[in-house]
Amino acid sequence: MFVNVDREGCIGCGLCAQAAPEIFTLEDGAAQVLESDVPPHLYEAVREAAAQCPVQVIEAAD
Repeated sequence: MFVNVDREGCIGCGLCAQAAPEIFTLEDGAAQVLESDVPPHLYEAVREAAAQCPVQVIEAAD
């Protein structure tokens, strides 16, 4: 799975970092992807983060 965040559209709410702290962090008021190539055991957490994002700026593709 590959994950990306549109940082320009991010509002910095932090839900992604709460759902998948191994993959997301907040930096300069916006989400930052720590690991764009997601290991299989974190797929569900990344999907949850994308679903919870209030501005839908997280792209997660298998």
